[in-house]
Amino acid sequence: MKKETSDVICHSLKICRTDPGQPECRLYQPKSSSPSSISLEQRGLNLRQNHPSLLPLLSSKICTIPGIDEICKILEHVFQNHVPLVDIDGDRFGTESTFRGSSWRGKDCNDLSSKIRPGARSVKGDFVIDHNCNGIFGMDSSTNRPWEDELCNDTQQIGVAILGDSVSAHFHIPEQWLDASQASSSVFEHMLFIIENELDWPQLSGSTGYLNISWPNIAVGNDVCNGYPNTIDHMTTVEEMRTNVLTILTYLDTILPKGSHLLTTGLANGSLLYELLHNRIHPLGRVGTPVTYAQFYTYLSCLQVSPCNGWLTTNDTLRAFTSQRAVDLSEAIRNVTLEYSPKNFDLDYFDVSVADVFAAWIAQGGEPWQLVESVDGFHINQYGHALISDFTWTWLEKNKPHWLPQWNPHNADIERIFKDQGGY
Repeated sequence: MKKETSDVICHSLKICRTDPGQPECRLYQPKSSSPSSISLEQRGLNLRQNHPSLLPLLSSKICTIPGIDEICKILEHVFQNHVPLVDIDGDRFGTESTFRGSSWRGKDCNDLSSKIRPGARSVKGDFVIDHNCNGIFGMDSSTNRPWEDELCNDTQQIGVAILGDSVSAHFHIPEQWLDASQASSSVFEHMLFIIENELDWPQLSGSTGYLNISWPNIAVGNDVCNGYPNTIDHMTTVEEMRTNVLTILTYLDTILPKGSHLLTTGLANGSLLYELLHNRIHPLGRVGTPVTYAQFYTYLSCLQVSPCNGWLTTNDTLRAFTSQRAVDLSEAIRNVTLEYSPKNFDLDYFDVSVADVFAAWIAQGGEPWQLVESVDGFHINQYGHALISDFTWTWLEKNKPHWLPQWNPHNADIERIFKDQGGY
């Protein structure tokens, strides 16, 4: 098996396949000892025949096993409906972090009562029970007043909700999983947690991040990105974008509480991705046969699983077309935002300049390519999320100071008395 390429092994395990009428997709050239005229399907079949131990791996379908099939149905419900796996009281908040739990939303502090959840109103200052799950409850014995009244009444609650995609959720696959030169047991230490969170890291994203950790090691729009060979036909048109944005704004006007604030943004300039990475070596090619990002992009396109055929391509004309469509769609979002007159929320448009983000990173001694996820070569990584978050909040402080509540003067007392809130 050591003599075969990863392409052949993938076909032997039937993870990869070549559909009738479709070209063979190869990331690695055949080994010199293997005839290149033999198809990947045939070489995969030969490998299975020479290694019968592979057959049990191919015949087992875990979600058909009695008992396991019910678990699969539950997980499918979680991922399709975006609700916590564990939510006993049905208030859409859970006590676990993964499976759409507190990594994605506030953390429930009592999963047996739907009246107790993040964002709920405090009851009589929460002098006995922490109804809003902010970790602050009980009485100040020196004043005989609830801590909630003493420490929180000088400020207002604020929450952040994002209508976005994999960029907003901070999609990230650790490159150590694919780079053989970095392989070790510690690389997979958090593998289960990562998979349970669908390879997303919303708890660390530029929009919704709230944790200050570094162990993951570490913006592009789906409206112009897809994996179809005829990618242009599947891009959102300007007319569709205008209709979609107007529909969303109208809907939000019916559900957001009065006094909310809404910020829309345009699509990022993904044309820079190919320019930055095309001749660099992908993690899959750092040991053995070198594989550039240009080769990796072409391979994904051949498999029809590319996250963005319009930008991750060697075709200069297609990249330029995709970039112009992104500009046109961003302008449509901006125009609808400025034209719409909301009833229940303030509304404005803001674009993060990719050039400014790169300039800020260069000023810190970095290089622009270091802000892109190394595995997919498409999403922005955690360093980029941190910079975008800084630009966004700086813009809000300068242009929309009335959107932001006053800084709570009692934060130091809260930390001293109640310590780390633990995600509540």
